[in-house]
Amino acid sequence: MSNKNLTNKQLKDLDSLFKLVSDRQLQDFGNITASNKSDGSLITSCDLWSDKTIVEALSIIAPNEGVLSEEGGKVVPKTNAYWIVDPLDGTTNFAAGIPYWSISVARFVDGVPQSSFLIIPTLRKKFVAIKGEGVWLNNEKIDVSNNNKSSECVSLCSRSIKILQKNPMSIFPGKIRLLGVSSLNLTSVAMGQTFGAIESTPKIWDIAAAWLLLEELNCSIEWLEMNPMNLTAEQNLQDTNFPLIAAWTTDKINILKPWGDLLVKK
Repeated sequence: MSNKNLTNKQLKDLDSLFKLVSDRQLQDFGNITASNKSDGSLITSCDLWSDKTIVEALSIIAPNEGVLSEEGGKVVPKTNAYWIVDPLDGTTNFAAGIPYWSISVARFVDGVPQSSFLIIPTLRKKFVAIKGEGVWLNNEKIDVSNNNKSSECVSLCSRSIKILQKNPMSIFPGKIRLLGVSSLNLTSVAMGQTFGAIESTPKIWDIAAAWLLLEELNCSIEWLEMNPMNLTAEQNLQDTNFPLIAAWTTDKINILKPWGDLLVKK
């Protein structure tokens, strides 16, 4: 049986690991070429190095806890506590020289995220979320009561843009932003930069870390098809999408829901 919470030593070791990986990614940024994976998405040698480095370190930091990673095994581990890793979310940006990508890591216990780590190397930002305890940005706790959010922006992913074509006679209820990185689209909602986000085909590793960030900052999530609360051991998630709407409040979810529904309409 795994401990529910990470120890201070584990948190410190994770901090060192993420700094090591961030430094390497910043060093490789702009100096690396990408190739295509079988699904058409891009990959670089830095993705592979980052994945291997994180997965190997986790086996030492949290022995006997399984790992599901974008560039490795995509089957839900059988262990009670396990990790979900996206070593470089935003490879297309990274390879194109656009300075916006993230390292996204979450630890699940009893099937739900218990702690998560989201690092944006170029912006020198590190988010840590712990279930029931809140979110820290660069080691300073975010005050949830500071809720004077006023953004008019909505974050879409490149594949959710098609909802605009499906409903051409209606005006979309927000100024559209595309960051090109699922984890950061969702983080933009949590931080009040956008009031909502619609994600069309995110995989579990794209959303695992941001999911807890949103929950701990009292944002709302509407799963449009598959609900990741129902993951089962040995389930293969390689081809499973989790389309969703994230927003500040349920009222904002309701504004975006007719548009989100167009994604999954048969």
